[in-house]
Order: sequence, then C-alpha cells, then structure tokens
Amino acid sequence: MTKAEGTRMMILQTALKLIYRQGYQATSIDEIIAGTSVTKGAYFYHFKNKEEMGLAIVNEILYPAMAPYIKSAFTRTGDIRTDLYEMLRDLLHSTRMFVVEYGCPAVNLIDEMAPLNPAFRKALLRIMEEWQLAIKSAIINAQAKGQLDASHDAKAYSLVCDGGLCRRPEYGKMFGAKAYTSFLKAFKNYVDSLT
Repeated sequence: MTKAEGTRMMILQTALKLIYRQGYQATSIDEIIAGTSVTKGAYFYHFKNKEEMGLAIVNEILYPAMAPYIKSAFTRTGDIRTDLYEMLRDLLHSTRMFVVEYGCPAVNLIDEMAPLNPAFRKALLRIMEEWQLAIKSAIINAQAKGQLDASHDAKAYSLVCDGGLCRRPEYGKMFGAKAYTSFLKAFKNYVDSLT
C-alpha cells in the first residue's frame, strides 16, 4: 500500500467510526479531518466531497467485510440449519462487525441514507442483494442435498433470514445484547423446524 493509499484508508476508517456512532448526516468533514492527521487539502485530494467519501466507505470497507462473511458462513458445517443459526449467532455476538449499542453500520446507513440518496441506495443494495443471494443459494443447495424439502420457496426463506440479520442488531441499540438471547432461541426453533 502506498502512502497515499494508506492516508485514504485512514480517512475512511476514521470517518466510518464517527459516522457509525453519530450518523452520516451528523458527521462533518471537519470532524473527520480533526480525527485524522491530515489537512483539509489532503482530504479533498482523496475525496471531492462527503458523498464520494461515504460511498467509498460502503464500497471499500463495508462491502468487502460483509459479503465474504455470509458466503463463508455456509461452508462451516454443511448443515443448512446449523449454518443459518450459527451465522446469525456469530454475527450478533461479533465485536468485529459491530458494537451492540450502535447496531449494524450498513443497516444504519440504509435507514439514514437510502431513502434520500440514490447513489447510497444503489451501493447499499449491492450488500443486501449479495446477502440474500448467498442465503437463497445455500437453501437451494440444501434442497439439492435433501436437507430441505424442495417445495420451500428459497427466496422467501432468504428474505425471512435476511430480515433477522438486518433488524436484530437494531434491537441491541435499545435493549443491549440481552435482546439477542430470546431472538436466537426463537430463530433456532425456526430453522430446526424447517423440513
């Protein structure tokens, strides 16, 4: 990584930390610059505006961290029920992906920016579609292996699971990590009941 690439990534990581805690709209470029060792000129050398920087966060940090995670989740045990449950359990308890009190950084941006900005919506949709496709593919694969009945609608199940992935971290904002216990128990019952 060159010095310029390192500086750019440092700006993005600092911005992500601030945006994650405060929200995109509440975080100013001046705050981001103050959190780094760069000048305003250096910031604008790397990003022409805040939107370009925000989209870089989605495309260069969030997407590369999240997309591979879900794909690898379905190669752990080979059992769709176990993999679905463990994927969600591990995600909810992962301090690498998010802080319970702040929710999911991607979902936060979806809630805040997708309704307002088509470029953000498109970038964030790429993450969500990747996750839904990975879940749908895993379900279809499980059906081919005879783990699940072929009559199940793989797309519908992927939406149910994706809804759990997206909204459960948000409960942590209000209720803390304890909110996950009863949800995970119900989700385990749900995936175990799949025939």
